[in-house]
Amino acid sequence: MRRFARREWGALYAAVRTALVTRKWRALAMTLGAVCLTAVFQLVQNQPWGYGPVQNIGSVRAEDPLWLALLRTPLSLFVPALDLPVWGALAQILLVFGIAEICLGRLRTLLIAYAATLAGTLYARLGIALGPDAPLGLGLPASDAQVVDTGPSAAVVGLAVYVCWRHRAWVTGALVVVAMVVEVLVKCNLAGKEHLAAIAGVLVVCAVVSWRQRRSGRSSGGPSSGGWREGSTRSGAPAIRS
Repeated sequence: MRRFARREWGALYAAVRTALVTRKWRALAMTLGAVCLTAVFQLVQNQPWGYGPVQNIGSVRAEDPLWLALLRTPLSLFVPALDLPVWGALAQILLVFGIAEICLGRLRTLLIAYAATLAGTLYARLGIALGPDAPLGLGLPASDAQVVDTGPSAAVVGLAVYVCWRHRAWVTGALVVVAMVVEVLVKCNLAGKEHLAAIAGVLVVCAVVSWRQRRSGRSSGGPSSGGWREGSTRSGAPAIRS
């Protein structure tokens, strides 16, 4: 078990621990801001005067015009679902966004989170267009067009998969994927399928990054480092990025 833990989480643990020891809370500045923003949205949308404004700036439905959905999607990452306990969303953001911010950097964390959320948002439109009778369960009923998207959870799932890929935590990444598949099998709803769409979108990003690095390695005449080493130092230790 010790060897497995070292192989699975050793590089990830070293990166996180070093950042927290050397930079303390500054290593999580963006994550702490995201947690505070999510908490504020939760507080405001539960007020009689606040529900409408929050829906207008950060809630995405498949029935919305595409331009409006794209405009709202960045803030939708931080609008928690009304029917779920907010502490769960806050804990997920603190843990997964925090690890991603340390290991990937702030800009890349936001980009991957946005890509995952956007994949889920666009899938909802495609699924409704296909209809509930589409093969392989890819379709959605028309009533899902009025359901609000997943909020922070799609971004959290996408970031978790990407970080696991970058640091070769294959078992952990596989468990995340399996958990999302089980979620859909147990409760086949829009949120579960958007989570799978987010994973699919992030896996496409992983494939593109890996392909570009292999191509770059061949063109430079040196061996390819592989996608997981993109943020590594020459000695093999993960680089700490702000």
